[in-house]
Amino acid sequence: MGRRAAARVGQAHPRPAVALGSTLGPEPAGVAERPVRFTEDGKWALNLRAARQYHAREGHLRPGRKHIERLDVDGEAVDIKLGTFLDNTRRRADKLTPERRADLDQLGMRW
Repeated sequence: MGRRAAARVGQAHPRPAVALGSTLGPEPAGVAERPVRFTEDGKWALNLRAARQYHAREGHLRPGRKHIERLDVDGEAVDIKLGTFLDNTRRRADKLTPERRADLDQLGMRW
């Protein structure tokens, strides 16, 4: 390996960084472009809404672990990992509030 090659080992070449910066631009995402952050109660409400929608359509609350339920939230489609949510909720049932447990019991949740 020559001296030039040895000097570059482990160092990033400065040109790609310059080219990348000029292509993408250093501007941060605007407020409208940032994903919405939900509180724990907000996440619960969305997951429960997805569970109710699934139950109304299918007549049961036994989706597969990988099932994704699509909701319309303010005119925008939002994918909810309903199967994962229900599986995790079953595993943590002892930590649920009585109100949350009752919400899922109304839909025939299999504990």
